[in-house]
Amino acid sequence: MSLFADCPLELPDAELRLLPGWVAAGEAGCWFDELVARTPWQQPQVFLHGRFYPVPRQVAWYGDAEARYRYSGLSHEPLPWTPLLAEIRRRVEAECGQPLNGVLLNYYRDGQDSMGWHSDDEPELGAHPLVASLSLGGARRFDLRRKGGSRIEHSLLLEHGSLLVMAGATQHHWQHQVAKTRQACAPRLNLTFRLIRSPA
Repeated sequence: MSLFADCPLELPDAELRLLPGWVAAGEAGCWFDELVARTPWQQPQVFLHGRFYPVPRQVAWYGDAEARYRYSGLSHEPLPWTPLLAEIRRRVEAECGQPLNGVLLNYYRDGQDSMGWHSDDEPELGAHPLVASLSLGGARRFDLRRKGGSRIEHSLLLEHGSLLVMAGATQHHWQHQVAKTRQACAPRLNLTFRLIRSPA
């Protein structure tokens, strides 16, 4: 029986499970406040079309010592786990039923902070990566489209305290984004846990 048998998201070639209210609002709020205040945020630059551009959000990468991660041409050496992140990791691992040795924190300060279309399919994540995405703070829309396509085929509202688990062949067939919005939205913190199988 699949871990995702109760999945409410019926997308072909994907294993998705959304757990609204995975962590209680009060506890999630405490996590949000501590992580925003204590994380050494960075805003790295990426090289596109002959120019450097700052990524439109703030980021931090934590993990086991060997969990180096490379994406979008950027190499990340892991910061050591804090007590809070280690506890959140333990709970996410128990939910997902597998070890996770790194977490990417993305801080969306307002609606102009965003994440462009991509798949989490870097070689170091292995053939069928599991990515567990915990949302804290303001709700944002999460879009999915088929690789090679341009039409949004499904959208989710990722709310405070929700956990979205993507597994199986999802990253091979689908891309996702958090688009810019002109609508007023509160700051959002997203923690994406993953297993680095072969460090970059």
